[in-house]
This record gives sequence, structure tokens and C-alpha cells, in this order.
Amino acid sequence: MQNRIDKCFNRLKNKNKKALITFLTAGDPEYELSLDIIKALPEAGADIIEIGMPFTDPMADGPIIQASSQRSLKSGHTMNKTFDLVYNFRAHNTETPIILMGYYNPIYNFGVENFLDKVKQLGVDGLIVVDLPPEEDNELCDLAIVRGISFIRLATPTTDKKRLKKVLQKTSGFLYYVSIAGITGSKKPDLSIVKDAVINIKKSTNIPIGVGFGIKSKKDIVKILDFADAVIVGSVLVNLIANDGPASDVKKQVIRKVEEFASIM
Repeated sequence: MQNRIDKCFNRLKNKNKKALITFLTAGDPEYELSLDIIKALPEAGADIIEIGMPFTDPMADGPIIQASSQRSLKSGHTMNKTFDLVYNFRAHNTETPIILMGYYNPIYNFGVENFLDKVKQLGVDGLIVVDLPPEEDNELCDLAIVRGISFIRLATPTTDKKRLKKVLQKTSGFLYYVSIAGITGSKKPDLSIVKDAVINIKKSTNIPIGVGFGIKSKKDIVKILDFADAVIVGSVLVNLIANDGPASDVKKQVIRKVEEFASIM
């Protein structure tokens, strides 16, 4: 059965278009502004929204995303507030796919079954859990798939053919190709190498492939659109939220950037 992610990619494919996926951390810099920005993303051109669940030790994330988690947690954000954010978004928008991205520890502490039942009820379409490998599928992946929640895995420049086969086995929604061998926002990707990797991966799967990490400019996006099915932007948006200023100005800056990227999709 298709969920919103599958339907989104199919709809865009029929229009010969690619997906713009935006990432923001839940509750950054505080709940109301975070919700206000996320609610405005679809109209600005975001096809899929990825929401980071704040965590005290986000090891795969660079300084920009780490700081966003710290701002969110400092403002009093919790897992339940992330749920509230999704609930309030869904009251406003029932069409745009929502993906929660984060780490296994907070999910485990909340209770895996309780977490999955809650996010399914709220209308979450996919999960990215960066520190849970295929060897641990019985912990979360299998339970998510049974509920119709896509389990999106990451492949990197260091993923060899044997490992890729394992990664692809239960990947659903799309494959997230990490364009750099490192943490988010840490350096500029070599898109010629990324292109070759994505083309090779496409020989092994029909699942859509989205490219993210270090994507900061329209020039980068234009290149990625040549070979991938989606572009994922995060650090460049989160960095705008990090700038001090009135909430209305912060929101305008983020939305303007999303509109800029969406205009070339």
C-alpha cells in the first residue's frame, strides 16, 4: 500500500519533476516559530518535509544541526512536543509527506511500539534513524514497515556493493544518498563522484534516490537534478534560523530560500 511519500514521487515523476525535501529541527529555535515555519514550507515549494527529533548527542550531524538540537532542547522541547508539532501541522495539511529523522535512543526510551503507534496515528509517513543498521531491523524497521511507515536508509560514498545490497533490502520511500563521507554541512560534495554512485545504485533498485548533506546552492541543486530523484536541503535552512532577529524575519528568510530552491525544481 502506498503512503504519501510513494504518491508524492509518483505524482512528480508523471510531471517529469523531482522532489525538494527540506529538513528543519523540531522546536528550533522555539516551538511556535518552528511550527509556523514548517506549516509554511509546502506553499513555498517543499514536496516532502523532514523533521529532526532533537537529541543531546547527534553524532552524524555537523555543528549547524547540533546547535539546532541544543537550541530546541534549551527551549524545553521534548518528544511529546514533536508529536504536538506534527499533530498541528496535520490539522493544517493532510497531503504533504512528513518524515521524522533522529536517533534510536529517544525512541527506545519512549517505547518502540508506543512511538510507532503514535507517529502512525499522527500521520507520519517515514522514519530515518541514522544509528540503527540493517542488522537491527527487528528493533524498529520491521515494526515500522508493518504499520505502513517507510523506513528510509542512508547510503554513503563508503558503502560498498555488498553493504548496499543489505541496505536496499528493506529501504522504502526513498534511499537517502549522503553526498559526503562525513557529518552534515561539513564540506562541499564532489557531485561528479556522487553522480556516478547514484547511477550505479539505480542499476540495483527502482526506489527513488534523494541526495543530501552539504547541498547549499542553486548550482548544486541543478547538478543533482540531472541524476537524482530528490534534493535534500537542511543545514542551509537551519543556518538561517540560527541568525538572531525577529521571528517574522527569520521565517521570511527561510521561506525565501525554499522558494528560491523550489523555483528550479
